[in-house]
Amino acid sequence: MTNLLPSGAVAHVAATRKTGTAAEDVLSREDFATARDEITQWEGYEPTPLVSLDALAQTIGVAEILYKHEGPRFGLGSFKALGGSYAALRVLQREISAKLGRDVPLADIRNGKHADDCAAITLVSATDGNHGRSLAWGCQRFGAPCRIYIHAEVSEGRAEAMRALGAEVIRIAGDYDDSVDLAKTEAEANNWFVVSDTSWPGYSMPPRDVMAGYGVMVQEICEALNDAPSHVFLQGGVGGLAAGVVAGLRQYWGDASPRVVIVEPELAACLFESAKTGKATNVTIEQETLMAGLSCGEPSEMAWEILAEEASDFLTIPEALVAPSVRLLARPLGGDPAIEAGESAVAGLAALIASRQDAALSEKLGLDSTSRVLLIGSEGVTDPAIFEMIMEGRDAA
Repeated sequence: MTNLLPSGAVAHVAATRKTGTAAEDVLSREDFATARDEITQWEGYEPTPLVSLDALAQTIGVAEILYKHEGPRFGLGSFKALGGSYAALRVLQREISAKLGRDVPLADIRNGKHADDCAAITLVSATDGNHGRSLAWGCQRFGAPCRIYIHAEVSEGRAEAMRALGAEVIRIAGDYDDSVDLAKTEAEANNWFVVSDTSWPGYSMPPRDVMAGYGVMVQEICEALNDAPSHVFLQGGVGGLAAGVVAGLRQYWGDASPRVVIVEPELAACLFESAKTGKATNVTIEQETLMAGLSCGEPSEMAWEILAEEASDFLTIPEALVAPSVRLLARPLGGDPAIEAGESAVAGLAALIASRQDAALSEKLGLDSTSRVLLIGSEGVTDPAIFEMIMEGRDAA
């Protein structure tokens, strides 16, 4: 096979999987159903495309590549639209219900029946871009003030997109994990409410709601297929996307659920290290990855509970694979559809192609000509300036 991507060292570790029921217990079927019933009623909801990349599949020697393109999701450009905004709604529901001493339906908040109460509840989060944009969008819809903390390397284009949705954006000098710490500290000092996609001891409800929201995407995928894929390659980050997807797949397909391969930048590989140690493990980020949404050094403990049981393999990819993968989607092979994707969307695609270019790695992952692989294209073009730079070949790689 002619190499479609530059040669690069893809690191692999096989997981020591635990036996358990985390995919049913950490995220229950009721959690997913409640999120699905609410989100599918939102104005602008429609399933995002699930496209088959037939020419690429033939070229790399697999039976099928299915790519779930989240770029069109609610006009926000990423799957995160399903998580942060829904979690915001759930925080408002819990706080207003507690204040009034009765259960308040989600629909009442969505329809503005508690506008004055919402206006008195400030929601905050740290973000690399997409989660904060989703939270800002949700706060704008539901009438709650929003503060978003971003680190030094978050692009100004992403910051401006959040400001345009009414958020107050606070940029710090440190990295993502520093912005998480500041958001938590200032929220506690001011009686604000953190809406994070990562969990920590004593903080679990919003991250659970975020992952439950991602189940809408999983349901769309499963209902479009007659049979389960053989593999799913999933971006890492803190693990929320991966955990939400694999829990949804397990609940839908049972024992036929696909083999789970987790992919991270080698510059931010907290889940890879967690797989090596057998427990949730933090890493220090020395250099920012181009895949901004995956630049996370601390895994979500709740997400890790699921991934420790469900993930079979963990990979890291070098930066040199990212930009060529973006260009390959935008300028596809044969009759495949052209897809404009952001940097964090292509981690799974890059890892799949690189794995098929390495016979030994393909064997380790159980990839062959019969494999049917699911990829989550987690974002579209969320920063046009970066996308233009990549398409013109002006990338650091």
